[in-house]
Amino acid sequence: QVQLVESGGGLVQAGDSLRLSCAASGRTVSTYYRGWFRQAPGKEREFVAAIRWSGVSTYYRDSVKGRFTISRDSAKDTLYLQMNNLKPEDTAVYYCAAARYSGNVVYDSMYDYWGLGTQVTVSS
Repeated sequence: QVQLVESGGGLVQAGDSLRLSCAASGRTVSTYYRGWFRQAPGKEREFVAAIRWSGVSTYYRDSVKGRFTISRDSAKDTLYLQMNNLKPEDTAVYYCAAARYSGNVVYDSMYDYWGLGTQVTVSS
C-alpha cells in the first residue's frame, strides 16, 4: 500500500503562485508514475501533470503548459506541483496519485493510489 498526503493549497489571487506537495509513505518503490489531477465543482476530475518516478519524462495538460511544473524529490519521496500565473479556472481540489504500472497517464483509472486532495482557489 502507498499513502499519499497533499499540502500547499490555499486562496490566492490571479497571477499568484502556489506549490503543492505530495508526501508518500508505504511501499512507494512500487510506483511507476505519479501525477496530479484536479476536480472543480460540478466537473469531472481531469489530468493536470505526471512524471515518471524513476526517469525524467513529464506530461502536462495543454492549459497548464508553461505555467505549471511537476517535479520530485526522490530522497524525500515527495512530489511537487509548482503553479505560476494562476487563473480563476485553475480553482479546484487537487489530488495526488500514484500508478504501479506504465500506461496512459491522462486516465485516472490507471492510478492505484490517491490522496485526499487539497483545495486551490484563485480569485479574479
